[in-house]
Amino acid sequence: MAGLWNRLQRLLHHRWTEGQVRRAFPPEVLLRLERQVAASEARHSGQVRLCVEGGLPYSYIWRDATARERGVALFGKLRVWDTEQNNGVLIYLLMADHAIEIVADRALHRAVPAASWQAVLEGMQQDFRRDAYAQGMETALLRVSDLLAAHFPADAAHHTGHDASLPDTPVVQGRFFKDM
Repeated sequence: MAGLWNRLQRLLHHRWTEGQVRRAFPPEVLLRLERQVAASEARHSGQVRLCVEGGLPYSYIWRDATARERGVALFGKLRVWDTEQNNGVLIYLLMADHAIEIVADRALHRAVPAASWQAVLEGMQQDFRRDAYAQGMETALLRVSDLLAAHFPADAAHHTGHDASLPDTPVVQGRFFKDM
């Protein structure tokens, strides 16, 4: 019975938090992030996607899934894995659990030390503790872009630096947005 009660509490918390997404990421912030993703991808051969969710879908809560599980699932659903050099990265924020996940594809995971990813996460956490969500996401995007540019620079002869097959628009999900 305690497990059911905990799930119901978590479900209510996640549904309540969904309303905060719009305040933290208003349309002008999403547009600015979209432009920054496009500028980032001109510097390297990788693909960057941003995803923000207020709360997990019901099925994830019911089975006590983690933010990491959701991030990995979205990495696949958003086709971030589908880059020529296996160097895509998803920056995922789950507001209800105050969780941040960075999911990097195989080649990027091999090239970038774990300490570099941890530094990006810690910077985001500091900004988010101050409710500076937009700043945290922008700073993380810049740091991830620097890592991608260092390990997978754009090759002007063979690559424009931008994979037009995946959109630059951040994916924002919650009560007011389409769920994936």
